[in-house]
Amino acid sequence: MATTNLNIRTDKAIKEQAEEIFNELGLNMTTAVNIFLRTAVREHGIPFELKLDVPNETTTAAIEEGRKLMNDPSAPRYSSMEELKAALEI
Repeated sequence: MATTNLNIRTDKAIKEQAEEIFNELGLNMTTAVNIFLRTAVREHGIPFELKLDVPNETTTAAIEEGRKLMNDPSAPRYSSMEELKAALEI
């Protein structure tokens, strides 16, 4: 397989942000661009999303609340769904 160089211009901040994401995904810039190009050729367009699963503010708050409750020995504990429903009166 013959290779060639590809030179592109992009905003410095965008490049740095993309590199951070690619690094978290275990990719370097060359690999990420090659994934994009090969998939675009195969699908005849821009065919995919490759992104980190970042929770929204509501989910982040719920996760934090759950962690606090787990570390609070005075927080109520339930051993069954029926027990929880009874406590919630549903």
